[in-house]
Amino acid sequence: MSFTPARSLMAEVLGTALLLAIVIGSGIMGEQLAGGNTAIALLGNTLATGAGLVMLITVFGPISGAHFNPLVTLIFMARREIGLGLALAYILAQLIGAVLGVWSAHAMFGEPILQVSAKLRDGPSQVFAEAVATFGLIAAILGSVRFRPESTPWIVGLYITAAYWFTASTSFANPAVTLARSLSNTFAGIAPHSILGFLAGQSAGAITAYLVFAWLLRQDAVRA
Repeated sequence: MSFTPARSLMAEVLGTALLLAIVIGSGIMGEQLAGGNTAIALLGNTLATGAGLVMLITVFGPISGAHFNPLVTLIFMARREIGLGLALAYILAQLIGAVLGVWSAHAMFGEPILQVSAKLRDGPSQVFAEAVATFGLIAAILGSVRFRPESTPWIVGLYITAAYWFTASTSFANPAVTLARSLSNTFAGIAPHSILGFLAGQSAGAITAYLVFAWLLRQDAVRA
């Protein structure tokens, strides 16, 4: 079954919007209910995001591939599975969807729609954490697509659930998510000052994962 580019782009807008609504909304809810316990707030944020990803990838994957992430789109473009023009359109759709998702979360919780985050996430450890988080995300996607495509939603959702806790940055691993979260001065936000480091780490992690798995997944010719 194939879908028109228009439907694929709409799937990327809707999927990315829902992803950001989940991330921001569960962060607000978690902080409101945790009574000042950051670990409990993060746990609520984590479980909602991981579960949401399973649903979003399952539903939108057959339509657009459920990229929801400019780096994932660029990886598949490098693998010649999506053309340049459509890839650029995907990235624009993801950015639009991400902002709409943040605004939707604000509206649901009665927050001001337009915000700028003041939550600094700076330092080499944060940048390195984003590199590790993004490397793992690309590994999860490429490995599952190759060996267990039917399990990709669960593998990605479970990886992000884990990465929220084992990375110092809580695993943004997505430039669209990073940019959009700078527009929310809530639990899951990131200050604009911290964006560049996160984008650098994410790009390094994605490129490294692409190169490693291009070699790792290549099948050698069997000699008689």
